[in-house]
Amino acid sequence: MTEAVTPPPPRDPFEPPVLDEHVLDAPAATGAPVVTAAEVRDGAAVALLVGVAGVLLGLLWVWLSPRLQYVSNGQAVFLKDTESEARIGSDGTFLLLSVGLGAVSAAATFLWRRAGGVALVVGLGLGSVFAALVGWRVGLWLGPSDDVVARAKQVGEGVPFDAPLQLLAYAVLLAWPMAAVAVHLALTALFTPRDPSPPSPWTTYPPPHVHTPSDPTP
Repeated sequence: MTEAVTPPPPRDPFEPPVLDEHVLDAPAATGAPVVTAAEVRDGAAVALLVGVAGVLLGLLWVWLSPRLQYVSNGQAVFLKDTESEARIGSDGTFLLLSVGLGAVSAAATFLWRRAGGVALVVGLGLGSVFAALVGWRVGLWLGPSDDVVARAKQVGEGVPFDAPLQLLAYAVLLAWPMAAVAVHLALTALFTPRDPSPPSPWTTYPPPHVHTPSDPTP
């Protein structure tokens, strides 16, 4: 005598499928941390190296920035050329140098560690902010003296002398970190292998029972 087999009850098409608990708990079961200690060390190293590179920004800014000149008549100090665009050119030079060095630092970081990661991007961003500040302060330190009165007395009446470097728009200090993060994210998106897609929880629902001629009859 053949044992009767009861088919499973039909499933309501509007009822959501039951997800497999093993699929839901997969990230927790692995126990892998989101940011590893090695990634933190890499991020700290990137922040340090990029921050030190800010000295190069200061040197290039002093060397390439257009010069604004003053002249003294013995009583006051005036601009030698009132139509000069050197003051705006100083900001533009700093901006272009920051964007270029930001792109270079991002490319170097990507070539060193051909992967993304939160720690690496954070280290690159923080190091870039520090590099921009270092470059700004180094440029002011190495540039002409900011004591205009003393400088005018030193060179004498009617002799032009260079004005100190200045940033009129402090927003250019964000050029390096913005360029670095943008270029690094672009390189990561273009050249980093994709992670394998996790298994879809919708595939864990058992297929509906289908009667075939081989199924035993009650």
